[in-house]
Amino acid sequence: MNAPPDPDNARTLEILDIVQRNEQVSQRHLARQLGVALGLANSYLKRCVKKGWVKVQQAPANRYLYYLTPTGFTEKSRLTAEYLSTSLGFYREAGDSCSRIFDQCEQNGWHRVLLCGVSEVAEIAILRSLEREIEIIGIFDPMSEREKYVGRVVWREFTQCPAHDVRILTSIVASAERYADLSSQSNAVPLLVPDVLRLEAARG
Repeated sequence: MNAPPDPDNARTLEILDIVQRNEQVSQRHLARQLGVALGLANSYLKRCVKKGWVKVQQAPANRYLYYLTPTGFTEKSRLTAEYLSTSLGFYREAGDSCSRIFDQCEQNGWHRVLLCGVSEVAEIAILRSLEREIEIIGIFDPMSEREKYVGRVVWREFTQCPAHDVRILTSIVASAERYADLSSQSNAVPLLVPDVLRLEAARG
């Protein structure tokens, strides 16, 4: 059984990588890069500072410079190795899971697909859809700050989403809660769940 990459660790790794590449990065820029709210980006950054991975220095005009500490470099290397070892197995399993979901869509004549949740599963689903007569019209995710993800529009309001034949849950974080919310939106459009998310209990 391959678990998905830990979202907290993935975001921490992304922050350390961004800081390493750009010492003058702002918290707002960090939030845009991570695709999260400004407050959440600030929380992750504060955690990195508290852990001693990032050092903050005040600069003119109320700006701040962020430096990766030697401990931060070590942690970044550890998280990179962990992420790669975890994600390779997960990507294979998630790809197979998405293929099975698309088999079901094609058997039922469902070609316009709305993904629900910005995540690695959504990315894999978009890539696998290129091999099929499947159109990913976009992604619904009320928690994301992204405007686009893997070339697809991200909507934060369900009413903004165009007409679609089927919805596929692709949220990794709090997926059971997201499934319950989506189920209450509309019973007219089928909601499918890739088995890689392991939500059988929540659905039952």
